[in-house]
Amino acid sequence: MEKEKKIVLSGIRATGNLHLGNYFGALQKFVKMQNDYDCRYFVADLHALTTHPDPTKLHENVKDILAEYLAAGLDPEKNIIYVQSDIPEISEMYLLMNMHVGIGELMRTASFKDKARKALGIHSDSDEIEKEIIGNQTNQRVNAGLLTYPTLMAVDILIHHADFVPVGKDQEQHLELTRRFARRFNSFYKTEYFGEPVNFNFGDHAIKVPGLDGSGKMGKSEGNCIYLIDDEKTLRKKVMRAVTDEGPKEPNSPVSEPVNNLFTLMELVSEPDVVKHYRDAYADCSIRYGDLKKQLAEDILKVTLPIRERILDIRNNDEYLSRVVREGAERTREYAARTLADVREIMGIKKF
Repeated sequence: MEKEKKIVLSGIRATGNLHLGNYFGALQKFVKMQNDYDCRYFVADLHALTTHPDPTKLHENVKDILAEYLAAGLDPEKNIIYVQSDIPEISEMYLLMNMHVGIGELMRTASFKDKARKALGIHSDSDEIEKEIIGNQTNQRVNAGLLTYPTLMAVDILIHHADFVPVGKDQEQHLELTRRFARRFNSFYKTEYFGEPVNFNFGDHAIKVPGLDGSGKMGKSEGNCIYLIDDEKTLRKKVMRAVTDEGPKEPNSPVSEPVNNLFTLMELVSEPDVVKHYRDAYADCSIRYGDLKKQLAEDILKVTLPIRERILDIRNNDEYLSRVVREGAERTREYAARTLADVREIMGIKKF
C-alpha cells in the first residue's frame, strides 16, 4: 500500500545552539513543508557522542535545540519530533547494519578524513591519517563512533523508510552511502526491503548563509555565527565586528568577499530597497560600513528577537518539552520496531 504522504527525515547534532544558517538554510523550509509531507525531525545526541561532550552540557544542548526547533515554527502536532537516544531500536539496527559496511569505505569518507585530520593535528591529505590511527592504538581522539558515523546516519534514515532527506553538500556523501548500504542489504538477502532515499529538492537555489569572518559559510565550528538565542547587545556587537575591507577606491569596483557576505546576509533580512541603497553606495564609493552594519544588525534583530522570546519561554517549560519528546518517541518507536523486526527476520535472527 502506497504511503499517503512522502516521508521527510532530518536531524541535527546536539552540539550547540542553532544559528542563522540553520534557520534560513533549513528551518524556514521545514516549517513550509509540514503540511504537505510526513515530516520527522530529531535531535542527534548519539551522533554528538563522537566528540566526547560533557554529559551535563549534552543534555542542555538537547533541550536547547528542541526549544529552538519549536520556537522556529515546527509544530509537534504536524511533525514527529524526538530525541535519537530515546529510540533503542536505532542502536540495535546500527549494530546489525555495521555487519554490511566495510572499514575501508568508511575511512575514505571525506568527513571522517577531515575530522580525523583535525583531531590528530595532521595537515596533509596523504595516507598519514590511516598510519597515525593504526600506529597509535591507544589514541582515542579518533574513535570508532566517528568512523561509523555514516552507518548510524543510514540507520536513522532507513529505519523510517524515509523518501527524502534534506542535506547540505557536506552530507551528500553520507546520503549516497545510505543508498549504497540499502542496495547492499537488498542484494545480499535477495530482497527489495529498503528503498533509496534522495536529497530533498526545495525547488530553488540552495541558500548559503555566510559567516561574519569574511569567508566561508556560517558554522558552529568556525566561530562566525549569529545564533537565534543571541540577545540584542551580543548580536549588535558581533555584526559591528564583522570583517570588511578598506572600502572601494574607484566607482563600480568588484565587491570583495567579506563585504559581499554582508550584502548576502542583508538580502535575507532587509527590504530590497535597503539592499539596493547600500549596493549603490558601494558602487559610487560613498558607502560607510558602520552604517551598513547598524542597518544589518537592526534587520537581523527583527527576525531573531521574536524567535528568541519563544525559545526562552519553551526552554523553561520542562513539562511541555517532556511531552513533545515522549509523544515523539512513542510514535517513532512504532515505525522503528516494525523495521527492526523485519530486519532481524531477514537476517535470520529469530526467536525460538
